Amino acid sequence: MGLISIKNGGNQTGPRYWRTLDQLADTPQFRDWMKREFPESVTELEMDGSSRRTVLKLMAASFGLAGLTACSRPVEHIFPISKNVENYAPGEAYFYTTIMSLGGQVAGLLVETHDGRPTKIEGNPDHPFSQGAATALAQASLLNLYDPDRVRAGEGTWPKFEAFVKTLNLGDGGGLRFLSESVTSPSLVALRSETLKKFPKAKWIEYESFQRNNGREGAMIAFGQPVSIQTNFDKAKVILALDSDFLGLDWTTPLPTKQFSSRRRVETEQDLEKLNRLYSVESQFSITGANADHRLRLQGSDIKQFAIDVAVKLGAIPGMPVLNDDRRTKFLNAAVKDLQAAGPEALVITSPRQPPIVHALAFLMNQKLGSLGNVTTLTKASTEDRVEAGVQALSNLTGELNSGQVSTLVILGGNPAYTAPADVPFVAAMSKVANSIHLSPDENETTAAVKWALPEAHFLESWGDGVTATGVASIQQPVIEPIFGGRTSAEVVALIVGSKVTKAHDIVKTYWTTQWPAAERDKTWRKVLNDGVIPSKAPEPLKLTADAKKIAAAVAAEPKAAPSGVEIGFVPSSAAWDGRYANNGWMQEAPDPMTKLVWGNGALISTATARAHDLRDGDMISLQRGSVKVEAAVFLAPGHADNTVTLSLGYGRERCGSVGRDVGFNANKIRTSGGFWYSPGFEISKTGKTFEHASTVERGLGRFPESHGLAARFKAGSEQDAEHMNGRPVYRETTIEEYRQNPKIIEAMNELPELHSVYPERAYDGEYQWGMTIDLGACTGCNACVLACQAENNVPIVGKAQVIRGREMHWLRMDRYYVGSEDEPRAVEQPVPCMQCENAPCENVCPVEATSHSKEGLNDMVYNRCVGTRYCANNCPFKVRHFNFLNWHRYEAEILSMVYNPDVTVRMRGVMEKCTYCVQRIQETHIKANVEGHRPIREGEILTACQQTCPANAIVFGNLNDPQSKVSKLKKQERNYAMLAELDLKPRTTYLARLRNPNPELGV
Repeated sequence: MGLISIKNGGNQTGPRYWRTLDQLADTPQFRDWMKREFPESVTELEMDGSSRRTVLKLMAASFGLAGLTACSRPVEHIFPISKNVENYAPGEAYFYTTIMSLGGQVAGLLVETHDGRPTKIEGNPDHPFSQGAATALAQASLLNLYDPDRVRAGEGTWPKFEAFVKTLNLGDGGGLRFLSESVTSPSLVALRSETLKKFPKAKWIEYESFQRNNGREGAMIAFGQPVSIQTNFDKAKVILALDSDFLGLDWTTPLPTKQFSSRRRVETEQDLEKLNRLYSVESQFSITGANADHRLRLQGSDIKQFAIDVAVKLGAIPGMPVLNDDRRTKFLNAAVKDLQAAGPEALVITSPRQPPIVHALAFLMNQKLGSLGNVTTLTKASTEDRVEAGVQALSNLTGELNSGQVSTLVILGGNPAYTAPADVPFVAAMSKVANSIHLSPDENETTAAVKWALPEAHFLESWGDGVTATGVASIQQPVIEPIFGGRTSAEVVALIVGSKVTKAHDIVKTYWTTQWPAAERDKTWRKVLNDGVIPSKAPEPLKLTADAKKIAAAVAAEPKAAPSGVEIGFVPSSAAWDGRYANNGWMQEAPDPMTKLVWGNGALISTATARAHDLRDGDMISLQRGSVKVEAAVFLAPGHADNTVTLSLGYGRERCGSVGRDVGFNANKIRTSGGFWYSPGFEISKTGKTFEHASTVERGLGRFPESHGLAARFKAGSEQDAEHMNGRPVYRETTIEEYRQNPKIIEAMNELPELHSVYPERAYDGEYQWGMTIDLGACTGCNACVLACQAENNVPIVGKAQVIRGREMHWLRMDRYYVGSEDEPRAVEQPVPCMQCENAPCENVCPVEATSHSKEGLNDMVYNRCVGTRYCANNCPFKVRHFNFLNWHRYEAEILSMVYNPDVTVRMRGVMEKCTYCVQRIQETHIKANVEGHRPIREGEILTACQQTCPANAIVFGNLNDPQSKVSKLKKQERNYAMLAELDLKPRTTYLARLRNPNPELGV
């Protein structure tokens, strides 16, 4: 038995026994000793002249603690399962279908659970808006579930609130207001209708930071009624995107990427004919702009005039002058000619950020081209006269709050105190309400301003439903009990209005089962939960005709604002969205697809604008117009529109969890109701301060010193060099015409001819040899694979300071290269995992053989052997190995351990990490095949995490020993190439070069 003496408050307490280490660890004396012996600075131990003494001291401490814990058995008792739960095997993965609603759109998901806790989110292959893929935001929402900073229900929270509700005298609802985000739930819509019927003077307002009202209002101009739109990108041969980032932030489902990329994958000679062509007109460089064959940069407010010019050129609006400008006229004429040639296979699409008239023009142009009803179909939209939506609706509500017309305000989700426009004093007005209630998943600016802050259930722990714009309905089923006692919006509304059905499950099930035949209700309900989609008849397409005269009159009535000052553009953040993901470390550390910024946003400006105002990266500037003002740090963005600043929303949170508080700059401070998306007339002034951005833009191949600045990323006058590549063919692309004339053109880009190898040939006697191809033509650079890898492989978050030091841990990175001049570049994206080299340079230098080759050709890592020399990282030309410098999990809240995949080791400090081709999935499939009679592994049975989630189907993994496998066939293509092939490393991950489809009139 071990003895220990400690001093308490200066008095000797004498010998004391501890039955468990927890009792010892809970004493302040022990904590003080730990701080002395193991400093919290988490820096490397200084091994100076007294290093031997330090080591002995640590060893003695370890032995002493071991003696304490070994002196007695734990007093807790454990019991085995005496009776098995039906159809349940401990440790096995189980999958459940559900949905996620974001920004008024619904995506079908498949959730993997282990022993009752969700650990991974995939796309539901049976849901037409997901088709097996999941966006980065959808996957990262898993981390939101386990966020320790979520609102928690105390022991008496809900009983007290239920008692409070009974004291409310709502009368006819004259003082009752509901404020929600866009509602996609049919059962909540039905409950809303019931509520407004019971309280005829109550009002329901919908508002969120990313509102889609402009499209609805545009349909009212064009057709005189709202419509739901289904866009079939796979049917479009030529696409003109007017400020539309349909491959990125404008859609929260993978469907557009699925459809668009289906015409970018070239697997046979016939596929060359189906290649589409994309024109993009935008202010900020978006994912859609990066994938465009031709891109025109314009200020966001100028796109309206460009849309008018296209409509005039197409003959949709006659008799109007066209704005002539050399730079845009050539682009305009070529795009119009291409659209006319495509006819019914043409598509003009715009963005929720553009005003209603641009949407009306898009309807009219598609009608003129004959694609309305083919590429784009219209269906009837739901109309509710008593539901107000948008910025004006929030402004009207604020006026009612100020005038004392509202006694009870119920806010269902969202964070309007943070997202409200700067000229709408919502917080001040809300303080005048007697009863303010906010249902919220996390502590935020709104919960701090209300009298009742209630915990909202995460979509993975609550029942619900959702319907897409095309009428596809699904059930949202929970996969875990509410962790913090949260409830849904439907439950809160039902409680307040005194509905008979108050449980979320009962509300949803009752709504749907009453629509089915009584004899089939239970069977249908079970099938719906299994499939994730409610079988229903597709809505009838509407045959509407856009009113050209009305649209022309609306165009003529549009104000002609004279440009002045600098224009500010507002966009959702790829990481924080509108702020709801601000406390999500996965998203904060996921590099923005274009800027590669992490842990914050920046004031994006073009290089020409920076020169005009004498600005450099990191300069703090003040953006001011009248009484609205914000300070932000400059980030130079090649290809950005001149005289424009773009700010991402969702940052600068003052009331937030520990992850997202005070990260970035709050764009809402200068976002007004009159300039909700684009706001001109701002002045830029330098503050004299500087700011250090965290960006991964200089990482990877051919890294430039940061001091070189943006100019070093380009060679003057060069159209062939690219950022990072330094003239080397790391990323390869060609045009479709060049490829037709010379299929060997990609191979000709090799820097050196094939030489005699200095490596010995490896002999394999195994049945399987694994390999991967990545189709750069299909890949859009959406970051879904990066998040999938992080969630699957327990990749840690390191924080801003460590990213600045180059210590980010992502096993899969998304490189972005600029090609061309800094003002008019093209942008391309390339996923870079471990290349799984046959002749791996990392293996040759490892002194302990921690990295070695498996019999199936994998470059394996044995973590227990790794001693952290980092020789392998230094010897890797692809820079895909990452050293775990610190114990990133040391200070994590205990609940965050629930997010870890139990099939993958959670690494501690001091080991090298990298992509493993998801070896855990390979081994799991091996075991399954052996259990089933030692059968062969089937083609496509193993999907790596990045492959499974990829919306573009750009990643293919399989057995190279099987000549009929898809990966083997793709590697035989002329487009297939290995990165840095001249090093004779023989990587098993290869790429299919991108084929571009430029218009010859605009050059390449």
